Amino acid sequence: MASFSFGAGNARKLAALPLYAAGRMLTLLVPRSRDEWVFGCGAGIGDGALALWQVAAADGCKAVWLVGSEREATDAAARGIPTARKSSPRGLWRTARARIVVVTHGFGDVNRYAVSGAYIVQLWHGIPLKRIGLDSPVTLRVPRAVARLGLAAPARALLGAMFRGAARRIALLPAASHLVRGRLESAFALPDSRVPVTGEPRVDVLSAGAADERRTAARAELERLAGRIGADARAVLYAPTWRDGAEDPAVPTPGEWERIAETLERLDVVLLVRSHPLGAGEYLPPGGTDRVRALGSDLAPDVTPLLAGVDVLVTDYSSLAFDSSLVPLPVVFFAPDVEEYAQRRGFYGRYADVAGDDWATDWSGVLSQLEATLTDDGERERRLDRARLLSARVHTFDDGGSARRVYRAILAGVGDDARPRKGPE
Repeated sequence: MASFSFGAGNARKLAALPLYAAGRMLTLLVPRSRDEWVFGCGAGIGDGALALWQVAAADGCKAVWLVGSEREATDAAARGIPTARKSSPRGLWRTARARIVVVTHGFGDVNRYAVSGAYIVQLWHGIPLKRIGLDSPVTLRVPRAVARLGLAAPARALLGAMFRGAARRIALLPAASHLVRGRLESAFALPDSRVPVTGEPRVDVLSAGAADERRTAARAELERLAGRIGADARAVLYAPTWRDGAEDPAVPTPGEWERIAETLERLDVVLLVRSHPLGAGEYLPPGGTDRVRALGSDLAPDVTPLLAGVDVLVTDYSSLAFDSSLVPLPVVFFAPDVEEYAQRRGFYGRYADVAGDDWATDWSGVLSQLEATLTDDGERERRLDRARLLSARVHTFDDGGSARRVYRAILAGVGDDARPRKGPE
């Protein structure tokens, strides 16, 4: 079952109002340091926060990563990153003292009650295709118990005020391009000056260095995480997106699993299933097959670096479609509920602007398109061309230097008094 929904999350926010008030009092009384940073990431030790950390740490910044689990603490230790528990007194204190706070999902990536007054850098976690923030009706969804009491309208008004108040604290929200910039400005109600086009640090790994080296490294990591794939076998990544707690309509039936297994065996393909960390749905073939393997967030908190080792991406509304265009990867779009999803979440632009007009609506269509992509050079090149055109639309930079640009923007925003002794070259 899903572990999160906007309704449940908003219920927790309303219940925590006294803690927010107490945290605000703390930040009014405790002076912030001149040059301390705290980092956090809702996906673990990775994403854009890690890319920015590497630049800032190399330049001598005083920083700590706030973690929420033993897994995150272990992963950070393996990279030599100092940590503190974000929910601990030390995590509260470090957040309250930090001059610069870096997050990728929300203020809960660090200690959410102590962010007021900091220079907040919201890196976000992907180019949005589905509407987010104030642009999406689900953001202000109220708990069912509140709605049953007839308090839905005032609760939504309060949640809207809380969201806007939180968004106003964001000092810097980097954008991949001017197209994406408009979406982020709208979703977070921010002015142009706070949403610079710097590129996304999270995808630097898909542009830095030589393409063959990126593929070799990514393929080796895929095999370490999911088992041997083989030199001649193709790896297909399937990444369905989150549906706000609803069941995933794309989970195969037993009959579809049989056809999937047969196709994978015949084409010598390994299907890596990347269910959304917050999503619902079981992708377990009833008969069992080594051709279908899980690649969940428990194995790979950050899947972006692994895209270079994949041969085809299958997805619906995930931002991975934009990320993978930097590789580039051919994409098979699979959207069995596009009309319902458009009504519930909404899209920026038309779905066809990204997926074309030939997306699959069932597993039969997915397998047909996948086979054509893997066996027909012309079809593969057509999809690669579509990926390249998409990348040109949404990525202003593909030089692997976005984290450094964001770092320079932060230093410019906080002033020279927070600059380490040696600035980036």
